[in-house]
Amino acid sequence: MRVIFGCVFTVMLTVVAGASSAQEHRASHCIALAETAPGLEYLHKASWSDPLPDTYSVRLHYIAHASFLIQTAGGLNAVTDYTGFIGSTPLMPDVVTMNHAHSTHWTEFPDPAIPHVLEGWGAFGEGVSHHLDLGEMLVRNVSTDIRSGNGVERYGNSIFVFEVAGLCIGHLGHLHHMPTPEQFAALGRLDVVMAAVDGGSTLPLPDMVQVLSRLQSSVVIPMHWFGDFTLERFLTEIGETFAIIRVDGPEMTVSLRSLPDRPTVFVLQPAYLRADQ
Repeated sequence: MRVIFGCVFTVMLTVVAGASSAQEHRASHCIALAETAPGLEYLHKASWSDPLPDTYSVRLHYIAHASFLIQTAGGLNAVTDYTGFIGSTPLMPDVVTMNHAHSTHWTEFPDPAIPHVLEGWGAFGEGVSHHLDLGEMLVRNVSTDIRSGNGVERYGNSIFVFEVAGLCIGHLGHLHHMPTPEQFAALGRLDVVMAAVDGGSTLPLPDMVQVLSRLQSSVVIPMHWFGDFTLERFLTEIGETFAIIRVDGPEMTVSLRSLPDRPTVFVLQPAYLRADQ
């Protein structure tokens, strides 16, 4: 039985102060009592433009820095921490998420042809609440604080959660502090998590390892690392409790078929999307 934070919710728990919604939402399957998940499969030789192997799989392609392409079997494309450039490809994402801690995590001028642009912040100190139901994919967020000048911008960052193919995929964004118990509860189960491991501009490494140990995600994908030294420092620190698999390429395909027996770090090598692939 997986470690679960929280209990069964009939509506999504919102931690942004004062946030409420009269709109009926599809309930999150991540904020619920977890069933035993039979597993995860990963492949890394196929092109990002190839069809996915089956209906219940999701492709994750590490583009650069903190940007990932998340592709569904039905053809939906989401890009995290979108900067306006994903490579030499005409691909137009269906949804992009952004955080504004630094300019490498957002763009002021997203392409107006993108149907859904989700900013991870709202008015200063107020945060924002997203619950985007695209049928095959549900995208929601949990607001966290970020450092701002010499102070703190309350709710200036978002952890985005993508619920698709039975998976709960979390992108921690530019996380600057240990989430509160309420924020952990709002996240719910995360089968896959992308985590910033620079150890400086985001969380210190011991704190990030503590976050990942609490989440107990089956798959951890390090991001936001500045060179091999930074990455290896993280792998050394987390390698005592997590298995480590180095993937020969920028992507993997995940499903609920063969989850690792223990939490595992999958190291992807970032690569921009190319039109000829």
